[in-house]
Amino acid sequence: MPRPVEALIHSDALAHNLRRARVSAPDAKVWAVVKANAYGHGIEHAFAGLKGADGFALLDLKEAERVRALGWRGPILLLEGCFEVRDLEACSRLNLWHTVHHEAQIDMLAAHKTHTPHQVFLKMNSGMNRLGFRPAAYQHAWRRLSGLTQVESIVLMTHLSDADGARGIAHQLALFEATTQGLSGERTLANSAATLRFAAQQDTVRADWVRPGIMVYGSSPDYPQRGIADWDLQPTMSLRAQIIATQDLKAGEQVGYGSRFTAERDMRLGVVACGYADGYPRVVPDGTPVLVNDVRTRLVGRVSMDMITVDLTPVPEAGVGSVATLWGMSPGGAVLPIDEIALAAGTIGYELMCALAPRVPTRAV
Repeated sequence: MPRPVEALIHSDALAHNLRRARVSAPDAKVWAVVKANAYGHGIEHAFAGLKGADGFALLDLKEAERVRALGWRGPILLLEGCFEVRDLEACSRLNLWHTVHHEAQIDMLAAHKTHTPHQVFLKMNSGMNRLGFRPAAYQHAWRRLSGLTQVESIVLMTHLSDADGARGIAHQLALFEATTQGLSGERTLANSAATLRFAAQQDTVRADWVRPGIMVYGSSPDYPQRGIADWDLQPTMSLRAQIIATQDLKAGEQVGYGSRFTAERDMRLGVVACGYADGYPRVVPDGTPVLVNDVRTRLVGRVSMDMITVDLTPVPEAGVGSVATLWGMSPGGAVLPIDEIALAAGTIGYELMCALAPRVPTRAV
């Protein structure tokens, strides 16, 4: 028998969250961002739930090939663009759209021989200070691209650094609008946070395309200010494992490496077949929530490589074979948002999804 741990990818939840992006950005087209192997879900597992998108956005050519192999014939966008000349040949072969964010990429396009002109996304650095042309250089880059026979169209693009926080997006939005004034082409600005928080009210935010990522995968971009229930999002990944043993502790006894947890009273523990080698974060403290048989309880003791221990006091009927849900949706439909576990670990839901270990069997349902 295989070790009793698995990750379930919920196709209906992916489709629901994608629809939420459409509701938040009426009349805009929607990229489903599937970089990092669909945020750890697996592109092949996520595809059925996301094929209602207008396009798929990702980072590397191998992932683009996988999306094409699934039968997708619509737009695919390389968010970081091409890294060398031969990448442009792959873009021509696979009909990929790609981002241009520095002069060397324009030089590569100018030297590229192709019978099919490219769809280019010209990225502005409006304050994120990662990728993109600074505003003073942006119009020159647009003119260079416009003069190339290798370029069919240019989409104007930026990325919003503070859409999930108190600073907001007004400063970047104003800079983008001022810099792109008079330039033709569609526009794309909004990530998940901007899509949920601003796009419905501001047509300049939703523009022509939105690029939802984390919201599609059932994590709130501005947690803990708002959770997935506030945004009407559903968990798309459920990490579940079975209890493989139980232990009865006397008051004053400890459990786990370092004897971190001491029983305050007589109590019963469940030993769950999941640990940090499966992607469950080692750093979470005692009290981190876990669902057992749909009932919320708590982790006690340090996370081990292959096991965790949980308090069975709230669920006395649980025993060997009972299902523990580490995040996501329990078999009975109870929800434990991945954001709660991420907050306990001092990180974000993105990281936990992407850190799911290859040894965990994963299937779409």
